Amino acid sequence: MTPEEFRANGHALIDWIAEYLGNVGSLAVQGKIEPGDIRAQLPEHPPAETEPFSNIVADLDNIVVPGLTHWQHPSFFAYFPSNVSYASILAELVTAGIGVQGMSWVTSPACTEVETLMLDWMHELLDLPPHFRSTSDTGGGVIQGSASEATLSSILAARFRATGGSINTDGDTTKLVAYATAQAHSSIEKGLRIAGIGTSQLRIVPHDERLAMRPEVLESLIAADRAAGLTPFWVCSTHGTTSSLAVDPTAEIGAIAGREGLWLHVDAAMAGIGALAPEFRWLNDGLEYADSYTTNPHKWMGINFDCNLFWTSDRTSLLGALSILPEYLRSRAAESGAALDYRDWQVPLGRRFRSLKLWLSLRTDGVAAPQEMIRRHVALTQELAGWVLEDSRFAIVAPHPLNLLCIALVDGDEATDALISRANESGEALFTRTVLDGKVALRFSIGGRTTYRQHVVAGWELLQKLASEL
Repeated sequence: MTPEEFRANGHALIDWIAEYLGNVGSLAVQGKIEPGDIRAQLPEHPPAETEPFSNIVADLDNIVVPGLTHWQHPSFFAYFPSNVSYASILAELVTAGIGVQGMSWVTSPACTEVETLMLDWMHELLDLPPHFRSTSDTGGGVIQGSASEATLSSILAARFRATGGSINTDGDTTKLVAYATAQAHSSIEKGLRIAGIGTSQLRIVPHDERLAMRPEVLESLIAADRAAGLTPFWVCSTHGTTSSLAVDPTAEIGAIAGREGLWLHVDAAMAGIGALAPEFRWLNDGLEYADSYTTNPHKWMGINFDCNLFWTSDRTSLLGALSILPEYLRSRAAESGAALDYRDWQVPLGRRFRSLKLWLSLRTDGVAAPQEMIRRHVALTQELAGWVLEDSRFAIVAPHPLNLLCIALVDGDEATDALISRANESGEALFTRTVLDGKVALRFSIGGRTTYRQHVVAGWELLQKLASEL
């Protein structure tokens, strides 16, 4: 492809993306696709000759788009928000175009310094505790690919601190014990496994009727493990679980973690961005106790995936766990302490210039746009809850302070499962299923950038109509 062809094809693709996003609401949220359908429409072998770019665009329209689940659809009420903004799309183009490798300061100074600044901008906009800011003596932030990577990084840092660094040489994790509730994200168990800490060393702390961790039980579990000669080392408090948006009592958990010497990781991947709106700053309660904290602009802020924010108040332990310095990566800037090498703040070596997405979005759209979106979604969720309470066939099965409503048919699990299945098969909306204390629930997640009241009304009316047909 020549530079001239790149210009022409690039313009064509920008137009295509704009058309797709402008018209996605007219499509079925999820097509009726069976495994293998997409591959069957594509050649089995690579092309022997080049093709016109127009052929590729045609295949996007005719093969790829019909096989998508449209996360940007205004009636996408499944999983969690995964919004994109035009500014973040353009930032991805710049990132790909300049093609830098930001593993260390010296490999692209701007990549590192813009990222550090963006973590500080977001720290200020979210009103986080001062110990997470880059200018603090012990803390700082980094962009990870996902909350799963952030969780793993926190586990590795905690493992290093709990063993005094000996884990790096002997690899002995046999006595380490971690704590979380059954509502916590699956990435916690996965991260512990990767860190050599098996499921038998993860204590599931019971939750209360609000689906929040019971601190007094956490304290008794820690005492029992210590009495058994084990080493409690890490606890996860969640501010908005994926399953139900439950919020753990972090201040109480943090006080226990502080007394007992455990690393406190706060996972706010799904909901933490809500703190951009000052009235939802209660989402930050207890963060003064946290050793690490994570939230995702690529969920509820309009920054396209991947862009996870991870802060720690103990960068010494993080670097101790993850820093390995071969000769070919040494630099005077890093060794003098004048520059950060973010490769030491994550599991992979390589790094993209992801901070451009925040930089462009905040400069072109400001913070008012995501604030308005967050407020709109929360208000719509509360209005939806009112409608549900007026229909005796339905029940609300979890607290709903933000933008997720978990509901069920009072006729039982089988009826609720049938409702979810029929709603999703309609193509008019998409919902996901969860199980809360043994009860099947439909998750009505309101988080799309283009989701407004008419879409929520239509989704609720669809559920009412299908419930009448069961």
